Amino acid sequence: MGIISGITGNAGPVDPGAAHAEFGRLLSNGEQIYAAFDFVRDAMLFTNGRLILVDKQGITGRKIEYLSVPYRSILFFSVQTEGHLFAEARMKIYVDGMKDPIEKEFNASVDIYQVQGVLSAFAVTR
Repeated sequence: MGIISGITGNAGPVDPGAAHAEFGRLLSNGEQIYAAFDFVRDAMLFTNGRLILVDKQGITGRKIEYLSVPYRSILFFSVQTEGHLFAEARMKIYVDGMKDPIEKEFNASVDIYQVQGVLSAFAVTR
């Protein structure tokens, strides 16, 4: 991830194997990580059963919130390319029961169409 992308919090890709090594304890039997992205301290994981958002909080980042969103709860999503300032793309995910969408920005190293494809593949089969 580049310096500017790191400062602005834009996501960069993470190898699914490395993501599994770090977050494997969050997974249920048979669940696999298909795509992963990091946002400085936070992460976004696409598994075969759900979307997992990892939010490290506080100065030390020792307090961590794990938001698990089953794909069946995703109502729709949008992708905006050539985004804001240093971002290359922005994704909004609208979840049933949540007032505001989940919003994430991705840097140029991420193929946003691949991210959209992963989300479509799992969310459509709900």
